Amino acid sequence: MPARNLEAVIAATREVGDMAMARWRGEGRPVDVWHKGHDNPVSDVDLAVDARLKSVLGAMVPEAGWLSEETADSDDRLSRRAMWCVDPIDGTRDFIRGRPGWAVSVALVIDGEPELGVLYAPALDELWVAQKGQGATLNGETLRASRRMIFNGSRVPADSLPKIDRDLIMVTKPNSIALRMALVADDRADLVATLRWGFEWDVAAAALIAAEAGAAVTDAFGDPLRFNTPRAQAFGVIACAAGIHRAVVARLHDRAVALTSAP
Repeated sequence: MPARNLEAVIAATREVGDMAMARWRGEGRPVDVWHKGHDNPVSDVDLAVDARLKSVLGAMVPEAGWLSEETADSDDRLSRRAMWCVDPIDGTRDFIRGRPGWAVSVALVIDGEPELGVLYAPALDELWVAQKGQGATLNGETLRASRRMIFNGSRVPADSLPKIDRDLIMVTKPNSIALRMALVADDRADLVATLRWGFEWDVAAAALIAAEAGAAVTDAFGDPLRFNTPRAQAFGVIACAAGIHRAVVARLHDRAVALTSAP
């Protein structure tokens, strides 16, 4: 993607992030919130950001498909080499509760892999940017991911830890999974790992940012993540220091065995 288009994507992401920021903590008119399903809140701000991004990014790369948490999915994207993968507000719970751990996540996927990722967290004043093969930055500064080699004592964003993970160290956990992955890219955490089905829009931009910073990024089985898939989901995600990746995969396996064998 030409540099001028990268700057345009950054500008569009900043625009909608600032638009959401103007409504954060009840500033401006009150935020309308409802639930799409059990424990799955959404707000009118999510929808406004989604609509604006779809208009601007769609005009920028007209041949690209579209996948977003707040837009009904269409099989049309599967026939396209390029696809925008967007979460208008990743971490909606933090947004509606007045907490800062939310971000706008934008990725351009080409042939199943993120080529461009922008993650903007206006409440934290953090702009994360990555291009495939060209590294990643936070507020213009080059990122270098955690280089940890020993699993025990690894830093993980969490509110609590199950017994099996008591050898890890908790650090601050934003509600946004993308921001948690970005913490690994900035060496503020050593690992993020989930053991459940997750959507592509949650992780596409952060996966590229973490990988370009030098982190290992895979699904829960240790296999490469693919994007623009029919289901638009992967089973789990790992973003961690490359030196502990095998240990993280093994721990997730042990945790899955413990869960399935529990009475």
